[in-house]
Amino acid sequence: MTALTLSTAGAATLRADVLVVGVAKSGKGLLVAPGAEAVDQAFDGKLATVLETLGAAGAEGEATKLPAPAGLKAPVVLAVGLGSAPEDGQAYGAETLRRAAGTAARTLNGTKKAAFALPITAAEDAEAIAEGALLGAYAYTAYQESKNGKDAKKPLAEVALLGAKPRDKAFKAAAERALALTEEINRARDLINMPPNDLYPETFAAIVTAAGKEHGLKVQVLDEKALDKGGYGGILGVGKGAVRGPRLVKIAYTHPEAEKTLALVGKGITYDSGGISLKPAGHNETMKCDMSGAAAVFAAVVAAARIGLAVNVTGWLALAENMPSGSATRPGDVLRMYSGKTVEVLNTDAEGRLVLADALTKASEENPDAIVDVATLTGAMVLALGNRTFGIMANDDDYRTAIHEIAEEVGEQSWPMPLPADLRKGMDSPTADIANMGERMGGGLVAGLFLQEFVGEGITWAHLDIAGPAFHEGAPYGYTPKGGTGSAVRTLVKLAERTADGEL
Repeated sequence: MTALTLSTAGAATLRADVLVVGVAKSGKGLLVAPGAEAVDQAFDGKLATVLETLGAAGAEGEATKLPAPAGLKAPVVLAVGLGSAPEDGQAYGAETLRRAAGTAARTLNGTKKAAFALPITAAEDAEAIAEGALLGAYAYTAYQESKNGKDAKKPLAEVALLGAKPRDKAFKAAAERALALTEEINRARDLINMPPNDLYPETFAAIVTAAGKEHGLKVQVLDEKALDKGGYGGILGVGKGAVRGPRLVKIAYTHPEAEKTLALVGKGITYDSGGISLKPAGHNETMKCDMSGAAAVFAAVVAAARIGLAVNVTGWLALAENMPSGSATRPGDVLRMYSGKTVEVLNTDAEGRLVLADALTKASEENPDAIVDVATLTGAMVLALGNRTFGIMANDDDYRTAIHEIAEEVGEQSWPMPLPADLRKGMDSPTADIANMGERMGGGLVAGLFLQEFVGEGITWAHLDIAGPAFHEGAPYGYTPKGGTGSAVRTLVKLAERTADGEL
């Protein structure tokens, strides 16, 4: 776990293994960003010239190492690109700082201590840099104790923020918030990356229970017997083909001054083979990540508790393995859901909406002020928005807009999507109340319409389809690693914060 410290020391005097500075593109060439003045002075005012000679251009994602000159305590300087310099009088954006810090932290795997001398004009800048550095320093090495006979390279051990004010309440709170938030995002990443032979509904529930005890949260776990007794036909229908049974987990954070309650519902398919509607080769290798929504919800509830937000936040994790076997649900079967509605299963690979439906109904019984579900739900959403953007649907346009704006503010790419009423007819079933499939075109919207059927009357609801950004298969960038990303956690926590502040 990477440590975070705030330092009043100057860039030239702090002892560290590496000193991180920012550089940007300007009309006059490479520009050394604020915070690095002492470093530039140590280079006799020629840091930009030296970096340009080495090929640096100041582009986002760029990182250039060079030996430090006399006058600096750190032996190495790392210059990270910030993109285009802001106009006169303008500060660098939070996401720009976050990504630059993440790039630096990734580059410095195996380093003990790095001092970050990036532009800081307010506590919000320090928070963004801390978030980026702590997320960028993430590495999943639980199954890599040795690699080629050598220990796996450990992530950056300590991040020191220069230009921060450790005695200032705003800076101290920003650092504490960044640490709590990133630790929970990284916990979600660990869960997403964990192999499905080790993470399955029972073990996932045990991890949640342990976290609940650690942070004083109430946890309730419904196993197969309790689910059967309660009539949770959706969760049981998905999980009945697996040797390891399903679970419905509730984790609740309450605050004595809370005036509102936010319910979060997460899809937790710990492995999705597609069931009888088996996924083809090439589409099932990463399906351990189909529990990313549940991981995000879990992380968000714990983060809200650690930060101490004055809002009640309840997480519902619908956990199951979707496997083919002689006992598995078949296409054509009809399930009676927890709500009492019947669903004709036309495709067992459209299982996420089935487990979410039961959890949404259960969450609605507590009459929260709003429900937000999070799921790696449809490939159609990836086709529509790509691998880095999640879709937002809601039964309230203003709420959908608010979530979109929050996501953009915290640096998560998202886009508002409609719920066209005309697509509902495609899910009509001659046998049951509704089918779990509808028209192929607009499949992500069809899934949202299905979920809406199970939301309690009069409750504000939103659906986040994170199928694209939840699991990154390409090369790492910024603070985003290869593998599980922890998508939507920052959005959910900020949403809880705005709810606590009475803005929603």
